[in-house]
Amino acid sequence: MGKSDISSKRLIALAPDGWVKWVTQTPDMVAQNLLDSEFQWISRDTDTLIKAYSPTTGEILALNEFQFRPDPRMPLRIRAYTGLAEEKYNIRVYPVLSNIFPPEGNTPILDHYESEVLGLKARQDYRVINLWETDVEIAFEPNLRGLLPLAPVMKGGASETILRRASLRLQDEERAEDLQRLLGIFATFVLGTNLVEQVMDLERQALLESPWGQAILEQGEERGQEKGERRILQRQLRRRFGEVPELVETTLQRLNVEQLEELSDRLIEVTSLDEFIAALPPLTEE
Repeated sequence: MGKSDISSKRLIALAPDGWVKWVTQTPDMVAQNLLDSEFQWISRDTDTLIKAYSPTTGEILALNEFQFRPDPRMPLRIRAYTGLAEEKYNIRVYPVLSNIFPPEGNTPILDHYESEVLGLKARQDYRVINLWETDVEIAFEPNLRGLLPLAPVMKGGASETILRRASLRLQDEERAEDLQRLLGIFATFVLGTNLVEQVMDLERQALLESPWGQAILEQGEERGQEKGERRILQRQLRRRFGEVPELVETTLQRLNVEQLEELSDRLIEVTSLDEFIAALPPLTEE
């Protein structure tokens, strides 16, 4: 089987009309066609350009960028994509950034680029859509079928019921196998491999061929390691000190594998719960 066509281009092509209406928040916007988004220096599977028209707005290009997690470098990239698209097609550009997963740590979610050099200013605004804040029922609207593979990572979507509903809806689509495979990738991240394999037939190699598959599977494995380390540490704490304070539980939920391993080593050395709590990394505001 050839490389799976499960890029953002494929998702948006399922229902481009509904997509441009949704991302531009313009009810009378109509998609005309998908354009080539390859530029001289840039070619990415996560970019999609849609030529669209609205009687109230006129002709525009909807530039759609998908991002795995918020990246502080993205504002500059969107500024570059927007300028290159406008120059190539000589049409005004409406940039939209869709974040698939929440940021890690304190990474900001930016909605513009700006800079100033010797009094000269540059600014590029763009719309931000955070999928984890977007109600999953939107994906089941007929004109937004392109969101169905992303349903598990949307608000209220991390459930077996949603997975089965989305999989059933995608069965009627052209190249349904590829789209269901992508649905399986995202479902694996939030629901776990065992449950998803019970519902769907997943092929690991096919997942790795998608623009997002490798990153999601890697992070899913890392998250599995974190859960395992956290569970062991929690069990050890309860055996030694009994009930674990909420502060400790809250802190453990925010730590990565390396931090959890360090605390497991520290637990062997401490003689009291207070001494262990003193060794915890400080909580930071998200």
